[in-house]
Amino acid sequence: MINLNGKLVNTADATISLNNRGLQYGDAVFETLKISGTKIFFWEDHYFRLMASMRILRMEIPQTFTLEFLEAEILKTIDLEQSKTHRVKLLVWRDAEGRYTPTDNNIGYSISSEILEVPFYTLSEDPYEVELYKDHYVMSSLLSTLKTTNKVINVVGSIWAKENGYQNCLMLNDKKQVIEALNGNIFLVKDGRIKTPPLTDGCLKGIIRKQILAILTAVPDYIIEEESISPFELQKADEIFITNVITGIQPITKYRKKEYDHTIAKELLGKLNAKA
Repeated sequence: MINLNGKLVNTADATISLNNRGLQYGDAVFETLKISGTKIFFWEDHYFRLMASMRILRMEIPQTFTLEFLEAEILKTIDLEQSKTHRVKLLVWRDAEGRYTPTDNNIGYSISSEILEVPFYTLSEDPYEVELYKDHYVMSSLLSTLKTTNKVINVVGSIWAKENGYQNCLMLNDKKQVIEALNGNIFLVKDGRIKTPPLTDGCLKGIIRKQILAILTAVPDYIIEEESISPFELQKADEIFITNVITGIQPITKYRKKEYDHTIAKELLGKLNAKA
């Protein structure tokens, strides 16, 4: 079932207009959620990020779009009769006519879900090799930090990674700084210092990024740095890991000739599960 503007419909019957602005212009934002039973992981953070993104894009936020309303809409979409874990996509688009200039700023939304096998975050021990993706660059701007449907760089980058036998790629901004992976934020560990790019470099304002920074703030053993990362730093690192709300923490095992440990990632994973 899919929730389309508050109405549950069969997946095959869930249709939108070909004039949908999310389809025509990428004029849409979304949140990817992980739900275990009836618990939406970090729901308040997701909600406030969505609201901020809609305001930045000058969408009209309905008065009914409260934290409680959207939570209820999400939970009614998934099958609560079975205690399972779900990946849910909450998609919001500007529901208006017009070309680049919309006729109004009203919105439409959909909620869809799929079942996940594991209800908590686990650390994969499988090989996970990455490479830099250099065919296209992400602009270091506020819009790049939003979770919009303008993800063509991520799509072609993922195809390039698959064609070349990599599990993921690291993306660069227009200043040739490493900002994130194709599907999440990155953290670099070197001599007790844990570094992640600042939002001003154009990386996604990730939900798990925020949680990891909060966890690290409470651990005096590490020094946290939100600073730009040069490609030359990658092979000097002790660890590099990727974060996103579905996987949690994904250690990188190899970049070019350098192989990495995952000691810090393993330690942080337990703390992340406790927060979730």
